[in-house]
Amino acid sequence: MEISNRSLHGSNILHMEFSPLIEFMEDNETNITNGDQNTLGCVQTRIPQELFLTLGIISLVENILVILAIIRNRNLHSPMYYFICCLAVSDMLVSVSNVVETIFMLLNDHGLMDMYPGMLRHLDNVIDAMICSSVVSSLSFLCTIAADRYITIFYALRYHSIMTTQRAIAIIVTVWCASITSSTLFIVYHTDNAVIVCLVAFFCTTLVFNAVLYLHMFLLAHVHSRRIMAFHKNRRQSTSMKGAITLTILLGVFIVCWGPFFLHLILILTCPNNPLCNCYFRNFNLFLILIICNSLIDPLIYAYRSQELRKTLQELLLCSWCLGL
Repeated sequence: MEISNRSLHGSNILHMEFSPLIEFMEDNETNITNGDQNTLGCVQTRIPQELFLTLGIISLVENILVILAIIRNRNLHSPMYYFICCLAVSDMLVSVSNVVETIFMLLNDHGLMDMYPGMLRHLDNVIDAMICSSVVSSLSFLCTIAADRYITIFYALRYHSIMTTQRAIAIIVTVWCASITSSTLFIVYHTDNAVIVCLVAFFCTTLVFNAVLYLHMFLLAHVHSRRIMAFHKNRRQSTSMKGAITLTILLGVFIVCWGPFFLHLILILTCPNNPLCNCYFRNFNLFLILIICNSLIDPLIYAYRSQELRKTLQELLLCSWCLGL
């Protein structure tokens, strides 16, 4: 299962090897932008490394700004924004791994750095561990935010006693420990198909979990809102539903951006030797671009849906601009 592979071609896609940089040195053609066609009529689109680097840097800056904004604004110091901050950190892991890998590839491509297989293997493992941690933690925090919004809507009067700061911190620590542990195990046992099965099963389970919560929230929210109105909590109900809608958008973007990658994993298990599946495998670089775009789009969603966060981001950008003068 090669998560960060930029030079997958031929039968290499069938192997669960973490070796993008090593394969890059063997096949240094990734800067070609036009597609090439194999004997089966499959078109493989080549993505320039500069595009990976540009998107990675933009995504990294965006997510750092979101994290700084949440830290700076005390009005954003609530469990939901703590979870959103962690989601931004997860996206940042993708950005950092992408930028680091791309820089090494570009340095090697221009003959500015001699890369040794042993060093490449260790760097590869670190990069893939970061991306594994990112996908596991992203899915986990999307579920956590969904549960938080569910409690806010259906247990509004008890929310602060249920979702305390201490419990939120405990959840965050648990998610990160589980993500780091699982990503380490995935790297150690990357040659076992069970790794792919676990990732796909986890992805499907989280989608079902979120779908059930959303269905319950949006079908019964109007009934529950009447009870909330009786206690003069109209504003809180509106805020809670706005948070639920924001999460729905985030999950939708996540499915669109990560879906092709998980379909890629499913096809590796179900039809690794099928010619049509191999055609799909040949466009793995496009799936990587979509994953990076997810990290780039999420901060825009945060800013668009939260006026408080948007205001703080504007202040940060203004301060950075003034300091640059």
